[in-house]
Amino acid sequence: MAVHRPGTERASSVHRTQAEAIGRAREMLENDGGGELTIHGTDGRIRDSDAVAPAHDPNPPKDTK
Repeated sequence: MAVHRPGTERASSVHRTQAEAIGRAREMLENDGGGELTIHGTDGRIRDSDAVAPAHDPNPPKDTK
């Protein structure tokens, strides 16, 4: 699984599992001041997305994961 910064083609990091990739992507977003984390499936379609603090989510989720 690869982690890409927005607007780049080259992977910032590559991981063995999707969970590791998501964890690293969250760290990168937190260090950059927050933002939107978008998770893609193996087919390239968006599976899930989440706002990472300190970003402001205008439509916060009503359920908990």
